[in-house]
Amino acid sequence: MQPPEGSVAGFMHGRAAPGYHAGMDRLRIATRKSPLALLQAGLVQSALLQEHPGLQVELVGLLTSGDRGRVAENAKALYTHELEVALRDGRVELAVHSMKDVPVAMSGLVIGAYLHRGPVGDVLVGQGLAEGIVVGTSSLRRQCQLLARHDVRVVPVHGNVGTRLSRLDSGDMDALVLAEAGLVRLGHAGRITERLDPMQMIPAIGQGAIGVQLCEDQTALLEVLAAVDDRQTRLCVEAERACSYQLGGDCRLPIAAHAELRTGRLWMEGMVGLPDGSQVVRAGVHDAAPAEAGLLLAECLRAAGAEQVLARLRG
Repeated sequence: MQPPEGSVAGFMHGRAAPGYHAGMDRLRIATRKSPLALLQAGLVQSALLQEHPGLQVELVGLLTSGDRGRVAENAKALYTHELEVALRDGRVELAVHSMKDVPVAMSGLVIGAYLHRGPVGDVLVGQGLAEGIVVGTSSLRRQCQLLARHDVRVVPVHGNVGTRLSRLDSGDMDALVLAEAGLVRLGHAGRITERLDPMQMIPAIGQGAIGVQLCEDQTALLEVLAAVDDRQTRLCVEAERACSYQLGGDCRLPIAAHAELRTGRLWMEGMVGLPDGSQVVRAGVHDAAPAEAGLLLAECLRAAGAEQVLARLRG
């Protein structure tokens, strides 16, 4: 059960497990107050308590600029800035994020653990894709790819998952495009009309992944987090983020990358495009070493014309 908005999760106690560090008996985790964010922070809390039962773990709900609707303010960190300030101020030890919201540049901060990644792709809720329908999304990445392949009208829709579903139900649009992971975690999988092929609708960088952030000098805490870190998720998400970093991207630009780990090697697909879908650059990298795959994908996208598209976006 997730804690109600604005509440603080109760403490759980037990005997210390292997890897538990004496003197580190209480952790505070910053999270947004949305139902999905609290649920995801609760997953981190549960994972830590399972591996380190001697810990006390408290969720601290904070409002972010994105939650207040300040879209133009601090656009590169709409849903992370206030949580990162709390980390740097020492008000909390950890922060939990949806990795698709986390800027690739994190001065003094690191992702200490990734939980096992959920569903990666996007889904349709409402009508299926058909000529002339009205599709709601707040993502330029989704808008770009929809308009490049389909004769639809895209309208902006903001707010948490519940708010977006309410707007769909009230008839403001015919369909929504949402991340499958959020719908599944919130118990709305039954509302999915169609799962979109991630090779056609390339997901956001880090989509479906939950990351645990902390100050990089907290080496003892990094050891505590190691027990809940999923290696496969880390390799894939960090390769996607490396591609975005090389392109100078952020979560407000229509840049996409998706990585899959196969027998220790990465297969990646990437996309850069204009929001109106008039120009889309795509590239892929196959059978690459995880440490090199993101850089190689960025180079392939540049060779295909990504820099010209990005220049138009920034100009």
